Amino acid sequence: MKNLFTFTVIFFAMAQIGFAQGKSYYCPPCNNACDELVFDKPGKCPHCHMTLTDTKTDILNVKKMKIAFYLQDGVEVLDFAGPMEVFSYAGFEVFTVSKTKAPIKSQGILKIIPDYSIEDAPQADILAFFGGNASAASEDIQVTEWIKRQDKSLSYYFSVCTGVFILAKTGYLEGLTVTTFHESIESLRKQYPNLKVLDNVRFVDNGRIITTAGISAGIDGALHLVTKIKGAAMAKHIVEYMEYDKWKPGEGKIMD
Repeated sequence: MKNLFTFTVIFFAMAQIGFAQGKSYYCPPCNNACDELVFDKPGKCPHCHMTLTDTKTDILNVKKMKIAFYLQDGVEVLDFAGPMEVFSYAGFEVFTVSKTKAPIKSQGILKIIPDYSIEDAPQADILAFFGGNASAASEDIQVTEWIKRQDKSLSYYFSVCTGVFILAKTGYLEGLTVTTFHESIESLRKQYPNLKVLDNVRFVDNGRIITTAGISAGIDGALHLVTKIKGAAMAKHIVEYMEYDKWKPGEGKIMD
């Protein structure tokens, strides 16, 4: 009993010292109202249950990262919806871009109204491309020229499935190791013989450019990119939130 009393006194004293020193703790960005809350002790956010941190400045800097999802008519819904869930929950600002602002349809079913056209889209930190009628973008010179104009300000390129064909058209993949949807491996090898195209791999990380295999593999690639930028703890939290049991950290090919 005496030991319990002594521990309680010491714990209370330490808590008081921390409060007196004005130490503050913050919720990692999750795009909810708790992003703006300040706490006076460590622990977990009572709203989103993420572990609190005392480095608000670093969080705000990362939080500003913007991801432009380029979507063409006929885009595969899970190609972009899975990564969109990952990046959005990780606190990135995600917006959609298409050649024009006219409505497009994913797989002829889901109607999508793009946020921007290539004429008025804001500068992004990450540019992402997806499969499903990818030739509509890869064969459009106005789209490829728009991509090239973004290059100097971009931190990363990200592609899912046959979205890699859009990136390949720009020439930025020359000499790199990449991957794509399993049914398009041979087509990519034939069209771009200077690329080393891997099969049986979920994603390939070339540092600045990350390409993934088809459909659900885009989630793995997105989680990998979140890990690179925000750390493994953030990716693990997203996996738990999404109940995504498939993810195995480091399952892709990371180039030196």
